[in-house]
Amino acid sequence: MWSGQPHPDEGHPPPPEAVPVPWKSAGPCKSHRDSGLVETPAGKEAQGEEDPAATRLDVLRLRSSSMEIREKGSEFLKEELHKAQKELKLKDAECERLCRVRGQLERELEELTASLFEEAHKMVREANMKQAASEKQLKETRGKIDMLQAEVTALKTLVITSTPASPNRELHPQLLGPTKAGPRKGHLRHNSTSSALCSAVCTAVGHAPSLDKEGKEVDTTLFAEFQAWRESPTLDKTSPFLERVYREDVGPCLDFTMQELSALVRAAVEDNTLTIEPVASQTLPAVKVAAVECGRTNGFRAPIDTTCALSGLACACRHRIRLGDSESHYYISPSSRARITAVCNFFTYIRYIQQGLVRQDAEPMFWEITRLRKEMSLAKLGFFPQEA
Repeated sequence: MWSGQPHPDEGHPPPPEAVPVPWKSAGPCKSHRDSGLVETPAGKEAQGEEDPAATRLDVLRLRSSSMEIREKGSEFLKEELHKAQKELKLKDAECERLCRVRGQLERELEELTASLFEEAHKMVREANMKQAASEKQLKETRGKIDMLQAEVTALKTLVITSTPASPNRELHPQLLGPTKAGPRKGHLRHNSTSSALCSAVCTAVGHAPSLDKEGKEVDTTLFAEFQAWRESPTLDKTSPFLERVYREDVGPCLDFTMQELSALVRAAVEDNTLTIEPVASQTLPAVKVAAVECGRTNGFRAPIDTTCALSGLACACRHRIRLGDSESHYYISPSSRARITAVCNFFTYIRYIQQGLVRQDAEPMFWEITRLRKEMSLAKLGFFPQEA
């Protein structure tokens, strides 16, 4: 009976009554502890094998989803980049086209501006040339009109007041004798060229002035100088012909005592701006308070002695001169007036020749100039026609 029971050495537990009380609870606790230690690692291993697989699955799922998101984001960004690049290329092309258009417009604008300025300058230049030509033509026309009017006036005066039976002594001073002519009434105004109109108009219409019956011979030197000047008539003093006349006749004839006023008179005669006016006796400045006044039938007072502004001599001055547009007048003696009018006659005649108003051969013109030079010489020597 007892043989069939296991021996405590074989690992079987002893019977409950044979085991002490403290060891009674220890046996079962140990077996239970040992059985618990064997079962717990297995469960944990199974549970550990299931958790990493799920984790790896989750990780794989997360990785795959992130890869998909990344790929989709990359594709989207690539598409957006491609679109932006295409738009940028289009904008660059548009900018280049606009730049070309702007450059073309700027070139066209510069060319147009240059052409407009050139055309404007051309128009202004043509307008200035036309204006200058018109002014020159107007000036020449006015000069011709004035000359023709003076000639017409002189011709009318010749026809009306001068006849062979009763010549006008005012227009022909060479006909004045030693007797005095009748007194003139009123005020008369004459330009510096008026006293030479007779001889100039006569030569213009083809009538040579009458010369005294005396022998004459042409000086070849003077005639050659005159012919050289006649080919190209000018008022330039450097020509041999005028240089000789200035030196021998004009200069000495206008060389008065008052040198400053003489220079002004000479310049006015050369510029044709000198005016000689006959004045009545009542307009003369009274230099002597106790001067004797004799009544006349014309109501004017007798001439009062005054001082000539050119010679400085005290004499009866019945004429006065005015220089240019000045309002100042200078009273001159008859001798000074004769010298000035002789020079004015010469300049008037050579101006007529220069303007082509004298249509004669060279020799008659030369003799007329010689006659005018003779008048200047006589006036310089003190010879002048007597007046009332």
